[in-house]
Amino acid sequence: MAGMELRSPAFSDHRMIPRRHAHDADNVSPPLTWSGVPDEAEELVLLCEDPDAPSGTFVHWLVTGIDPRAGGLEAGETPRGGRPHRNGFGERGWGGPQPPAGDDAHRYFFRLYALAEPVSLPDRVTADDAHAVLDRRQLASGTLVGLYRR
Repeated sequence: MAGMELRSPAFSDHRMIPRRHAHDADNVSPPLTWSGVPDEAEELVLLCEDPDAPSGTFVHWLVTGIDPRAGGLEAGETPRGGRPHRNGFGERGWGGPQPPAGDDAHRYFFRLYALAEPVSLPDRVTADDAHAVLDRRQLASGTLVGLYRR
């Protein structure tokens, strides 16, 4: 399986996510860029999750239907062609980091999947359910990990 490169001009891999992207601040999704999308990809899916959440892996962002020719997105944007789903807060689209105050930094895994055919996911889906579908259908994927602490 091929790998894609996923980056953000706002933070480096395994570095702190700026506060403006946090749920209790401006709650603006971070800018992202990607490369290495396979030519046969028909759809991209973006998933951001926090596996360190006290109640289990928390979905912060799930967007399906992204145009495989899109090379990224600016802060606060929905990726071109994308359909934002409900996040763990019950809101549609981005729901920024909001770990419990005093916790060590939580890890936020941004994962971009390239799929050979469009996928249908419910409006609100758990991280496990998303992985059950996406992990087995992916042509390629890329991961960027951000950290956040309050």
